[in-house]
Amino acid sequence: MRVLQKLLFLLAIPAFSFGQSLSLDSCQMKARNNYPLLKQYGLIEKTSDYNLSNASKAYLPQFSLAVKATYRSDVTKIPTMLTDVLSQMSGQPVSFPSLSKDQYQAVVELNQLIWDGGLTKAQKKSIKANSEADKQKLEVDLYALNDRINNLFFGIMLINEQLKQNDILKQELSTNYKKVEAYIQNGVAQQSDLDAIKVEQINAGQHETDLKSARKSYLQMLSAFIGKQIDENTRLEKPVLPEANIEVENKRPEVQFFAAQEKSLEAQRSAVYAANLPKIGIFAQGGYGRPGLNMFDAEFSTFYIGGIRLSWNLSGFYTQKNNLNKIETGKKTIEVQKETFLFNNNLATRQQQNDIDKLKATLTNDDEIIGLRTNIKKAAEAKVANGTLTVSDLLREIDAESLARQTKALHEIQLYMTTYQLKNNINN
Repeated sequence: MRVLQKLLFLLAIPAFSFGQSLSLDSCQMKARNNYPLLKQYGLIEKTSDYNLSNASKAYLPQFSLAVKATYRSDVTKIPTMLTDVLSQMSGQPVSFPSLSKDQYQAVVELNQLIWDGGLTKAQKKSIKANSEADKQKLEVDLYALNDRINNLFFGIMLINEQLKQNDILKQELSTNYKKVEAYIQNGVAQQSDLDAIKVEQINAGQHETDLKSARKSYLQMLSAFIGKQIDENTRLEKPVLPEANIEVENKRPEVQFFAAQEKSLEAQRSAVYAANLPKIGIFAQGGYGRPGLNMFDAEFSTFYIGGIRLSWNLSGFYTQKNNLNKIETGKKTIEVQKETFLFNNNLATRQQQNDIDKLKATLTNDDEIIGLRTNIKKAAEAKVANGTLTVSDLLREIDAESLARQTKALHEIQLYMTTYQLKNNINN
């Protein structure tokens, strides 16, 4: 009955009591979602929407109001000779009212664009292309987080492994401490031998304190990045060692960023051509002033005018060639930047692949070295028990075995770090 109760108790223990688990992929995703720069995605979208909305308003009716008051040094007058001729012909005196030198006018004008040579369409295309380039630039900045998260994640894994090896060393020292105590009683060892082991135990304790302090700092930084509190009880899942193929297509966001920049320049080219085409629209004017359309009417009156208008600013052709050359130069600059990036990226990738191959070979040797060091340590323990070897020599062999184990742990983590750096370098 008690066995059953214990079993039920163990099953009832919540999962979190064993410590939460965290994978590298989840850390990268959480860091991306928690990074403040991610909010800029929404700002880029809003800016693009505002600009597109403004561009669309080019085909909305455009209203303008103009009011002016002028005083003229002279005004149009009917020649006296003409009035005399008209008077003689009619037999009655003929006269025409003279215009006032002070004139007033208020005009409301409506303009409706019918065709703008494709300028609005080109502007929308350019806005979308610029927005996409901004997003890709943001993606480049966010992608840089992966390296930082990888370094923190594997750094914590390395410290955990070093702490594990340090615990093994402490256990070895504790075991040998008890053996030397017995050797002292048998007259095989001296108190100084016991003190030497005690010094090594203190050193191991100090090393453990240093490692835990470093791990705490790493955990705090990783917590800040992922927006989730983690501590030494958090279990970091050892990721599967990927097989990164350096011959595959490079999918780094920088490559997409260069392509987006080129599309943006192509959109600008269309806008240059469209800006130099004629514009067609209709207009209507309504006004009130003195004089109105009838210049011989000296009183205030209303008037209106309507029609169709074609306008063509030919001065744009002066700079069109230079503007197109600037765009072509910009494209060549982007191409050079892309080639430079891929060149450096390829060098780093091949160096990382060489490091991976070297680490794999080194790990094979590490296993052999650990086996040999363990045999040497066991032989040293037997010699100390027989009184043919000093405890100091034994401690040296214990340290050598511990160092061999720590070296292997370091090489294992370095293999993971380098492999994921390679994977991150080509985004594969």
